[in-house]
Amino acid sequence: MIVVGGDNLIDMIESTRDTGSVMFAGARGGSGYNTARVVGRQLQKVGFITPISTDNLGDFLADALVSDGIELLSSRSQKPSSMAVVSLKKGQPSYQFYRNDTAEREVDLPLLQKNFPSLGVAFHLTSLAIIDGPDSVAWADFFIAQNKAGIVTTLDPNVRPILIPDRSSYLNRLWLLMSAVDLIKLSDEDLTWIFPEIPFEDACVKLLNKTSAHVTIVTKGKNGVIAFWNNQKIDISAYPVGDLVDTVGAGDTFMGTVLSFLSANGVLSQNALPHLSEEFMQTLLLRAAKAAAINCGRKGCNPPSLKELD
Repeated sequence: MIVVGGDNLIDMIESTRDTGSVMFAGARGGSGYNTARVVGRQLQKVGFITPISTDNLGDFLADALVSDGIELLSSRSQKPSSMAVVSLKKGQPSYQFYRNDTAEREVDLPLLQKNFPSLGVAFHLTSLAIIDGPDSVAWADFFIAQNKAGIVTTLDPNVRPILIPDRSSYLNRLWLLMSAVDLIKLSDEDLTWIFPEIPFEDACVKLLNKTSAHVTIVTKGKNGVIAFWNNQKIDISAYPVGDLVDTVGAGDTFMGTVLSFLSANGVLSQNALPHLSEEFMQTLLLRAAKAAAINCGRKGCNPPSLKELD
């Protein structure tokens, strides 16, 4: 089983705007939540370990996970659901978050230790979970312990600068996670924030020097994706998007597809990841890019099914 930890929330996505009002439509979201749904829709066994609220919005979140075949690993929380307000400009999202004292923050080390399943072979951590607070410390400590125990650890920082109150503290936690990760995926925007004011190529070198990852992937939007593994490098073009609706959840769709394809091919292990062939990596990245492109042709995060990718 692939175990996913991270944010689950309601995205209030801007739908229309005029001089008198702006309208929003509620959608399921959160980087961890989205990634779990991607894996579920691609028919790999997956569990979501972050608590989900018992409120009506929590039911809205939980029902979709169950429908996509995802196991809820932690008990539901009586804390409220988190929310994000998503404004769009030319299809590109900007976010405001409301997540203090919510269900997804009700995480500590004993909860994670208790609810990680015996069948878990991989642990994916992402985004808001690692920003700040006692929960971020618990997530990081658990991530490092799982890596030492032989569980495949994967990370997608999905950096949200507006939520990071202390850059230095955040980066210190990120370096700890990078020292105990088997596969990391981040965007060129993430990389620019982490290593500001240096060329992309130099930032990639710095990233590789910071991480223990067997596989390092940097997505570049319309400019494609680059990956590094076993002293090798591959750079592929973006998969064409038909009619762009928005990019909400594109990175999560990419990441979930990477996890699903590795799992389906029996190479989601600490021993196998360093030895992937160039042909396999090209197939993996093209498939993930195709999934992300399909998602960009839909409103919000609505990842494709396995049938749509095959």
